[in-house]
Amino acid sequence: MNLIDAMKQRRSVRSFDGRRLLPEDGEKILAFAQQVKTPYDISITWKLLDGKTYGLNSPVIAGTDLYIAGKMPKVLYAEEAFGYAFEQVVLYAETLGIGTTWIAGTMNRDAFEKAMELGKDEVMPCVSPLGYPAKKMALREILMRKGVKADTRLSFQELFFDNSFDTPLTKEKAGRLFTALEMVRIAPSAVNKQPWRAVVSGDKVHFYEKRNKGFIGDNGLDLQKIDLGIALAHFALAAKECGIGTSFEIKNPNLSNKEDLPYIASFAIQG
Repeated sequence: MNLIDAMKQRRSVRSFDGRRLLPEDGEKILAFAQQVKTPYDISITWKLLDGKTYGLNSPVIAGTDLYIAGKMPKVLYAEEAFGYAFEQVVLYAETLGIGTTWIAGTMNRDAFEKAMELGKDEVMPCVSPLGYPAKKMALREILMRKGVKADTRLSFQELFFDNSFDTPLTKEKAGRLFTALEMVRIAPSAVNKQPWRAVVSGDKVHFYEKRNKGFIGDNGLDLQKIDLGIALAHFALAAKECGIGTSFEIKNPNLSNKEDLPYIASFAIQG
């Protein structure tokens, strides 16, 4: 399975079959996480956490007690870097047939942070359970997915724009960037808000955060910037699989002056 297939196939899994994750599968995921790179060059410390050992739980998860979590310094771009890195771990788990789901709020956070030995200048943005998906989703999971319309996405032209926010980008005009942008469109996000917007201008793709209220956590982190990190990862990984070279940069082109639409980052298209 290539990464584009993994992006298309993956869904959030909250119902697991009760089997304990094979040690070799856990070791593979942890080893992969430890070598993941992001364009922000911020170090992330990863751990596999046994829920029974540390008293960890999430009311939305059933059938597994194993979690993967990451902590990092609380610095500029921490949210985007974590989203970029963690989504790569999630996609790798998908290629192994292992279920995951992003959890930021529905957990006993104090216990998780204690298990991660979180320092005063560190943050643990999200965690994910790890396990083998149950054959059938529990009723609670079905209702949760319906509640956030998990199987629907905004249209291509609602998310992507041609040179300015005044002109929606058509699939035809997107050309060879279509697949990479489509993988951004289907990316996961907190309660499926899809807070990313992108403007294709010349040989640059500029990403913005479409802010919604209620996504700043008690730790001060902007959860939707984590979603932007996921979107950036999907774009870069899918572009690479399509044979399109990209280089990452943070150079605001000043295409938006709206407070609820701040600039995040750009990719320059090469070749």
